[in-house]
Amino acid sequence: MTGSTTARQRLTAELLDALRTDGGVRVVTGEPGCGRTTFLDHAARIFRPGPVRYVRAAHELDEALGTAGPLLVCVDDADLWDAPSRAALARTAARVRETAVRTTLLLTVAAHRPPPPELAHLPVLRLGPLTPVDAALLIREHAAGAVATAVLEELITAAEGNPALLLALVRRLSPAQLSGRRALPRPLADGEVLADVAGDRLPDDHGGLLLTTAAAARATGEEDADAALVLRAAHASANAPLPGLLTRSEGRLRFRSALTARAVYALATPEDRRAAHLALAEAATDARDLLPLLHRAWAVTGTAPTLAASLTSAATDPSSTVPPALRRRALARAADLTPDEAERARRHLAAAEQALLAGHAADALRLLDRARGGSVPASVRGGAELLRGAVLLADGPVEDARESFLLAADLLPAPAAARATLGAADAAWSAGDPTACLSALAPTRTPPTLPLAEACVRVPQGPAAHDEPARRGGQPCLPATPGDPGGPSAAQVGATAPRTAGRTAGHPPSVGDPSRDHRDGMRAVLLARFDLATTPLRRVVENGLHGTDPDHLLRSAAAALMLGDVTSARRAGARALAAARTSGSASLEPRALEYLAYAELRAGRHQLARTHAEEGLRTAERAGQRNTAAHHHAVLALAASIEGELDLVAEHAEAALRTARRHGLAQAATLAHWAAARADLGAGRPREAAGRLGPLVRPGARRGHFAVWMLAVPCFVEAAASAGRPQHAAAVVEDFALWAACGADPQAPSQLLRCRALLAGPDTAGELYLRALDQHDDSVGDFERARTELLYGKWLRRRRRLREARTRLEEARLGFERCGAPLWAQQAAAELRAGGAAPNAAPAASSGAGGLARLTPQQLRIARYVAAGATNREVALSLSVSTRTVDYHLRNVFATLGLRSRVELVRLVEREEKTGARL
Repeated sequence: MTGSTTARQRLTAELLDALRTDGGVRVVTGEPGCGRTTFLDHAARIFRPGPVRYVRAAHELDEALGTAGPLLVCVDDADLWDAPSRAALARTAARVRETAVRTTLLLTVAAHRPPPPELAHLPVLRLGPLTPVDAALLIREHAAGAVATAVLEELITAAEGNPALLLALVRRLSPAQLSGRRALPRPLADGEVLADVAGDRLPDDHGGLLLTTAAAARATGEEDADAALVLRAAHASANAPLPGLLTRSEGRLRFRSALTARAVYALATPEDRRAAHLALAEAATDARDLLPLLHRAWAVTGTAPTLAASLTSAATDPSSTVPPALRRRALARAADLTPDEAERARRHLAAAEQALLAGHAADALRLLDRARGGSVPASVRGGAELLRGAVLLADGPVEDARESFLLAADLLPAPAAARATLGAADAAWSAGDPTACLSALAPTRTPPTLPLAEACVRVPQGPAAHDEPARRGGQPCLPATPGDPGGPSAAQVGATAPRTAGRTAGHPPSVGDPSRDHRDGMRAVLLARFDLATTPLRRVVENGLHGTDPDHLLRSAAAALMLGDVTSARRAGARALAAARTSGSASLEPRALEYLAYAELRAGRHQLARTHAEEGLRTAERAGQRNTAAHHHAVLALAASIEGELDLVAEHAEAALRTARRHGLAQAATLAHWAAARADLGAGRPREAAGRLGPLVRPGARRGHFAVWMLAVPCFVEAAASAGRPQHAAAVVEDFALWAACGADPQAPSQLLRCRALLAGPDTAGELYLRALDQHDDSVGDFERARTELLYGKWLRRRRRLREARTRLEEARLGFERCGAPLWAQQAAAELRAGGAAPNAAPAASSGAGGLARLTPQQLRIARYVAAGATNREVALSLSVSTRTVDYHLRNVFATLGLRSRVELVRLVEREEKTGARL
């Protein structure tokens, strides 16, 4: 590898930073071509504390360690040293780790060779594959000319994250091939290229054990294989020593290097590969299972319609526990063996569906492109567009997703057309286009007959259009995010309606068509006909909760959130998450976590929302669902705005907005802007907060997403009043009153009274604040009550009613501390001091000598991870933040606690754990 990527550069810097305080030694390993030497060279270039010494023999070690001051010692390919030299190297590493010498020792060893026993006890850093983003950067850096997007994607897929293989493939292609003007060689990564990157000469494969192992892994797409099956197929003894390229653990055989496995398979003759697959099929205990059928499929050439049919039947068996990734491989291979064009397209479509469930969206799109042909029936073309819409809804421009769904609806018969209709509505909702949403939901998909300003609850440009829903006392349409075309709109910010919570428990499901019920209920909500929405949506909730299908459970959660039934939504979302994990449906996990995160956020449990969103962000990124990830970023920004983590708010809000702008996610954008404004408000910057929120909540073309903007109104009113511009907020308070009157959000009535108090004269404001506090008693959530206490306390202090003010401000401070909002607690404390009173001392349990209680929630989380031995990069991955953010927080942790090293932090955390201090 001749170049480096930003991610690798960051990893190197983080490693050097960690080595200064955790022992000073690390063994860097990875498969051939992963960039071990480049990693070492980059570490040498950026090491600033002192000189760098490359050591190539044992006798140079003592001379290097004799250098005064900080030193970086680099040893490349340490596993190739002879045993006595490795022993000397191990003694040097022990000296560095156990003494106070200021030396950093970096060793590299190859992961595809047996590990040297002398170095086995040393801490290891394994270099993983490049991310697709970093791989694309590397291609563009080294390609001779422009690279077509399709070629770029093929190169990234073929290289599987290996930088040396990626560069070898780029060098193999001509400028015409890179630009897409000429066809690519097939296979793109052939045996010669793979063997060249692997480097070491492959040993003779006596008995075929290496090839049989490679074939077993190749068929399933996994990195290992059933050891008993492979040994039977290769006629090898279970007690015989394994070749050095292989390792066995817990009944599984695997190559030490995935690249070597690919090279072994690619270099074998076609006849030998087919023989290995046939041997594996014959060694299987049940020839009717999917795996032996798949091996037989790889053992034949040309078409084999009977075998393809058997393979398809096994792969689509609903009672099978086979994971989606293996089903996808089986269906794709069955398609290759199918002579009939229409049937081949059906199997490619089925393979694409399984690829999407496995979390491989790009692979799904490639398979969909193959589900084409002149004789392909309309139902298959419609199914392909339905699935394409689902992929784009999770990871693409949502307007494109809507068009794919609408085309699918035209091509498909019922009930599949109903699923496509719901998908189109979901896409329009996510884009913030209520007209398109209503049009998609209409039976004939024509524009709504009612003027939109009169039909949609939260779309109108003035309060008049809200009169009808307000008179009905129904529930408003609630925020939603992208969803699955097969069912729910993925996660909706619903309001809580305690009177409906838990109503489904103990009752049998109602009879009805879930797709039609969901469509009718969603359309009735958009048209403000809540009298017509409740019955069908309640049926959707009940039917979903009485099953185990993750799609139906997600549909149930979506309907519950539109009803304002957060309890049922949380229950359905949690069950959907469990079902998705049990079935291996990687594409459903991030969406189920999205439901849970939004439901917890609307219920006032922002820390639980944060926990779900952090996990949801990781799963969304693994599944390639950038749109879903944007919504998780928005939740994390909102949670951080409560906790006062300003840098996290900015980071997550910007991440959400990057995708929102590119893919047209109006809802995620509105939530991200709201989070940034609430962070400004918490930091005592009301003018900036009002400036951000004004366009979102006031009537006009720039108003935020039609189902979200009203949630930000209380923040805007507070910001405008605090900035001395209460007149700017009067109109939106009347709009907000219509929302509060619907009764679906338990926080809204108290928030409305607080808003009116902020705008009222001195004669009535105090009474309004007291009424608001009374209303808070009917809803959960310390944060909103503490905000009302804070504003009331400020009002009292400015009127010199100091004793009353102190009581309210102290209640506010304690409330903010209870819910983990330290920046807001500081505002209350500052107001107490301004009124001549010092805040009460913190409870003894959180005032240990080390002062961990002084850390913010995010600082405390990071401190705990670091104290447990995690590197900055590992912390960043665990918390779904950038390493820059971890660096920033860790510096603040050290400054706040007066620490100088990670070792001191470990000791402090251990001490406070023993004394019972808050962790």
